[in-house]
Formats: sequence, C-alpha cells, structure tokens
Amino acid sequence: MAVQGPFKVAFGDVFPYGAYIKGGVEPVRDFDRSTRENFVQARDKDSGELVWAVEVLDADPEQKGTFKVKLMAPVQPIIPEAPAGFPFVPVEFDGLAVTPYVNSGTGRLAYSLKAAAVRPPNSRGAARTSGKDGAAAKDAA
Repeated sequence: MAVQGPFKVAFGDVFPYGAYIKGGVEPVRDFDRSTRENFVQARDKDSGELVWAVEVLDADPEQKGTFKVKLMAPVQPIIPEAPAGFPFVPVEFDGLAVTPYVNSGTGRLAYSLKAAAVRPPNSRGAARTSGKDGAAAKDAA
C-alpha cells in the first residue's frame, strides 16, 4: 500500500456539529512501562511529548457517548474556559489527521485522530496547548 500513516482532514469534516470537552485533562498511562506501584506516563511515538487525555462529546445528534482524545504536550495542556453556566467546553482541533485501524477486541474498523492543537471554537490565531503545538486522537469503535 502506497499510503501509510494518517490522512489530513478538516475539523468541520470530522465534527460538523462541533466538539466539547467534558471534565479535565488526565495523563495517559504507559501500560508497557508502568507497574502497579509505579505510574509511567505515555509518550508520543513520533514527537516524544507526554500524552494527555480528555473526554470529548461529538455534538452530532446521531453520535452516542464520548471519545477519549489524546493531546501531546510537554506539560499538562490548558483547555479553554467553559462558557458561564455551561458544563462542557466547546473546542476545535487544528491540523487533524485520521489513522484508521482494526480494533483487535471487536474486529471492527476504528480510527484515531491527531491534531496539531486545540483551541476555543471560531478563534483565529494561536492554539492553546501550553504554548506548544499539541495533538489529539479520537478513538471510536
């Protein structure tokens, strides 16, 4: 196969109704290097940056549940503020790329998303990932 690796996509193609972060940012466990007693945070294979996760709601009314989205950054990313009185944080991801794969547990096609950065929706200019470009991945079954 001539094409290997992620396919670049636009945010609006993946999230035409928008996306929302639910909760906070958590470090992702490196299951190969961690033990029960010693937590080791995962690092991105390409950049070497630490991997963080956020729970994301796809605003598409046909979607059910949430997705874990992974952000790559040297320090814990700062997500935008939620609007007053709103429990979820609206966001957009810049520089999205899709990587399809087969879920070994279900045998179904799934995909992950990586992004260069996360920012408030409709904002122009620098993205918000603690001053550095970040990445995200959306896992779906």
